[in-house]
Amino acid sequence: MTNQNKKIVAVVSDLIFSVKIQETAKRAGASVLFAKTAEQALDEAKQGPAAIILDLNNGSVDALDLITKLKSDSRTTGVDLLGYVSHVQTDLKLAAQERGCDVVMARSAFSQNLPAILRRYVQSGAAAH
Repeated sequence: MTNQNKKIVAVVSDLIFSVKIQETAKRAGASVLFAKTAEQALDEAKQGPAAIILDLNNGSVDALDLITKLKSDSRTTGVDLLGYVSHVQTDLKLAAQERGCDVVMARSAFSQNLPAILRRYVQSGAAAH
């Protein structure tokens, strides 16, 4: 999906990651909307953000169900979805990929590479593989 929108939707409840994403997005020239619920994330996805970042360990949202809903709705299926998870949770990583999450990476790799990831999403609107 080619999208010039500079908004990132983040479904993240961890305060440290929220601050890191917010600050990094600002430096990349993007705005971030933090969705607190799956319904809010779905509504925002229909607006065509550059990407959705999903903490697969977010306790307030059923991440796998959200991935399924995003990828099964014709209005949101093309939105790039990046999930991150603890590196030891290989079953959750595989389940997210099977449901259609475009990129699933270890939390540590996500954190380390966040500036480059956001720049790629914002500049090209393409998946930051």
